[in-house]
Amino acid sequence: MSQPDKSLPGPIARVAPDGVLTPRRRRRILIEMSLRRQKPGTGSSYEFLHRRTAMHVWPDLRAVLEGIPWAITGGVATRAYMPERATLDLDIVVLRRDCRAVWERLRDAGYQVAQALDAPYFVARSPEGVEVDVICADFPWLSQALASPHSDPAGYPVLALPYLILMKLRANRGVDIGDMTRMLGLASEQQLQAVREAVSRHSPEDLEDLESLIILGKREMEPPEGKQWWQ
Repeated sequence: MSQPDKSLPGPIARVAPDGVLTPRRRRRILIEMSLRRQKPGTGSSYEFLHRRTAMHVWPDLRAVLEGIPWAITGGVATRAYMPERATLDLDIVVLRRDCRAVWERLRDAGYQVAQALDAPYFVARSPEGVEVDVICADFPWLSQALASPHSDPAGYPVLALPYLILMKLRANRGVDIGDMTRMLGLASEQQLQAVREAVSRHSPEDLEDLESLIILGKREMEPPEGKQWWQ
């Protein structure tokens, strides 16, 4: 049994006494730090938080990939559930069995595509120079998710919130934690219940962190103490 690393700061040592920072442990550390420090309110107005825009123009793949199940995920997908934020590329997810067909469709549409398909993803670059990251996955829930996507403000297909949360729980980056807290904080109780059911079924080990992320999101959406949204 490995000995605790006494050189680690307290917040890390409590979660990872052996110093091994797995993705879930990193997420737990960030959540615990946020729960200790967070105060109600974000500084953003109620109107801004509930605004849904499509100001950034991304490649429209609906015609290119017609007949193939696909949906936007990643940072671009979040604009369907929270204020639009900056991101450098467009992420889409497809079934692994469709990966070759998507590769061929993008190539034939003038995209520059990677020559090898031996990884669970590939990168394509549009004729205008926009990077499109194609995730080829076989998650047990993916067929259902792609059969009933949500629509963003531009009408593009995006993963419904429960499945987008499942994707971001797998990614476990700092930006994903921020996205999840904001989306969950703005979600309705009906949406939250759907997220809980999806995580309970497909990633039950993340349920405790999900509830913490919901609390963080709700706190973030509260007006600062002693103030109303319009003040």
